[in-house]
Amino acid sequence: MPLQNRVTPFGAIVADPARGAWMGNRGCLHDDRKRLVRQSCAEKRWIVCQLSFKGRRRALMTPNHYTELFFLDEATALAAGHRPCAECRRADYRCYRTRFAEATGHPERLKAEEMDAVLHEERLRPLGDASRLVTLDRVPDGALVARPDSPGKAFLVLGRALRPWSFEGYGAPGDAGPGELVLITPPASAAVLALGYKPQIHESASDVR
Repeated sequence: MPLQNRVTPFGAIVADPARGAWMGNRGCLHDDRKRLVRQSCAEKRWIVCQLSFKGRRRALMTPNHYTELFFLDEATALAAGHRPCAECRRADYRCYRTRFAEATGHPERLKAEEMDAVLHEERLRPLGDASRLVTLDRVPDGALVARPDSPGKAFLVLGRALRPWSFEGYGAPGDAGPGELVLITPPASAAVLALGYKPQIHESASDVR
């Protein structure tokens, strides 16, 4: 039976057998029997990491250590509220930080803790918050959105079309339809995407890139 460590674009952690392309960390969320006991903790540093780095090996859900989480792709990780790790993804972290500073009006060399504080505040906002209501022309490629007529479903914005998300990949592209969309990706990360940060996107969406 799969462990409860796969993350949806909404940030929820569930059990699913699909493999992920990235590993994430938001603190220790499991008990000594590898059962998830919380979806988040006091830790504001939510990061997304490479699956392997410098040959390091970890036993999943080791007691009293951080819970290893897994994402379909980087677009999913950003939507869930994570950012690039400063250690194993140094170049991506610096690129993200530079665009984040530009988008939020912070000094270019802002600290990781400052980004984490902004993302934490945005993660706490409900999806119905006015700051998350957008039209398709205001959503950058790589962000994920929800449609009011499809509650609980997430869609990747790519090539001015919406692709339905799943743990296995993305479905066929479709029109956004009339009206507003709900931005799942935190506004700060969406602004980073709009300024040119290119997240890794699952190969199932490659035919519309």
